[in-house]
Order: sequence, then structure tokens, then C-alpha cells
Amino acid sequence: MRSRVRGWRWRRSPLRRRSDVVESWVMLAVVVLSFVGAPLVGLVAAVWAHDEARHMVREQRADRRSVRAEVVGRASDTLPVAESGRHPAARVTVRWTEPGEAPRTAAARVPAGTQTGETVDVWLDSRGRTVGPPPGGAAVWQNTVIIGVCATSGAVAAILAGHGVVRRAAMRRRLDEWERAWARTEPQWTGRRA
Repeated sequence: MRSRVRGWRWRRSPLRRRSDVVESWVMLAVVVLSFVGAPLVGLVAAVWAHDEARHMVREQRADRRSVRAEVVGRASDTLPVAESGRHPAARVTVRWTEPGEAPRTAAARVPAGTQTGETVDVWLDSRGRTVGPPPGGAAVWQNTVIIGVCATSGAVAAILAGHGVVRRAAMRRRLDEWERAWARTEPQWTGRRA
């Protein structure tokens, strides 16, 4: 029958070694850092990512504008172009006319299945190039959550890696202590001379 004594590394005992005390303090630090420090790192990273994403969306909304354009070309016979979580899209030629300017044509992404002659919204940047629409609020929050989770996971991984290094060093030191203690004790037990 085996019994387990909780907290034996904290109590005074002739069997307790210094490496046991260090290891127990390190384990306490790992628990506190994993449950308090890592989430704080994730929260700080998420707040930073949210601010950066909102700033980028504001810049893109200021830089981009939407125009109504008529589809004049056929959709390519290739597979639809997937666009980062949005509905499938195809690249086609569209034509639009801005007030006071000549008609323009360009290749743009439109929803898959759009027919020639249909009118679609096309987004243009400040240079007049076709671009995708600016991200919405859901994309900002998705980015925020992903950055926060990754930062938390990275912090936990760093904490656990540090714990592994300390445990390995403590084990090496403990084995050296046992080797020295056995070198002193062996001659008394076996009668051999060192």
C-alpha cells in the first residue's frame, strides 16, 4: 500500500534536497504564469491587434470607393477564385463610367455565376485599380481573437519550455549530488576503497 504525501517538498526533512525546493518553486511559478501571465499577454496582444486592424480598416475605407459597373466579359472557364472566407468569385471584365470621364474597363472579381450585362459593385483604390472591399467588423474581431489566442499559446509554450529547461538542470544537479553522496557512502557499505 502506497501513500502520497502532499507538499513534501515544502516541509523540512532530511531527505529534502535544495533541488526539490527549487523545482517546487518553479512549478508554482509555472502555474501562476500559465493561468495569469499568459492570458494577460494574450489580452494585451489582442487589444493591440484590434487597434491596428481598426486603423487599417479606416485607412482602407478612406482610400477605396465603390462604383457600379456592368459585366462585359465572360467569366473565365477556370475554377472560381476563392477570396479569403468570402463567397466564391470569378474574374471578369467590367466597364463603368465616372462623372466627367471616359468609360473605363478592367478585370474585377465578381460573385461566381454573374452573367454578362449584369450590374455589380466594384471597389477602386485611389489610383483607380480594382481591389476588394474593405474588411468589415467581423474580420476585425476575427483577427483580434486569432492574435490573442496565438499570443496566449506562445506564452504558454515559452513558459513550458522554460520549465523543461529548469527541470532538466535540476535533474542533472540532483544526479550529481547522488553520485557524490554514493561515492562517500559506498566504501562504508561495501568495504571497497575508493
